[in-house]
Amino acid sequence: MLLIAGLGNPGQTYARNRHNIGFMAVDEIARRWDFGPFRARFRSFVAEGAIPTPSGERVKALILKPQTFYNEAGRAVGEALHFFKIDPADLVVFYDEIDLAPGRFRMKAGGGAAGNNGVRSIAAQVGPYFRRARLGTGHPGEKELVQGHVLSDFHKTDLKWVEPLIQAAADAAPLLAAGEDEKYQTEVMRLAPAQKADPRKLARGD
Repeated sequence: MLLIAGLGNPGQTYARNRHNIGFMAVDEIARRWDFGPFRARFRSFVAEGAIPTPSGERVKALILKPQTFYNEAGRAVGEALHFFKIDPADLVVFYDEIDLAPGRFRMKAGGGAAGNNGVRSIAAQVGPYFRRARLGTGHPGEKELVQGHVLSDFHKTDLKWVEPLIQAAADAAPLLAAGEDEKYQTEVMRLAPAQKADPRKLARGD
């Protein structure tokens, strides 16, 4: 079984925040591949389904949206992972990445949290060796502006890259289900190309 978790904060107040693009991505995966309805379980909203791989095999998957608030997501993810005895290598976490330019996408396995408290919380529960689907949301330019940036809503002008990115993440999911993370990354960026740039310099207009 594949466990696909999206990071975000619960409730309508946060629904359109940059911090919630992880929720947006997994919602679209669930919709695209006809998952069952979300139900409350593991301190989360959970949907069950399957994603076909390019070879035709169907991989059972559980989509998880922790309702513990972003910085404590590990409590929910850890409960689900341990209940189903899923290897951390079969955990994929979708989350916002301020160190990537808006619309950029990168897959990464293992490593540190790079200042992301949600990722740090998950690593504390299941170890660092899980797969990370990093959705670029851009940087505000200065460290002291980061919290306000991630907790602010996307602007209407952002939708020109947000919507194609989450759609591409869902459409390319068969590669993710097959464990082909590098090919998945390439396909997402092919379907939703975005400018490669230093997010801090973009914010400052350098």
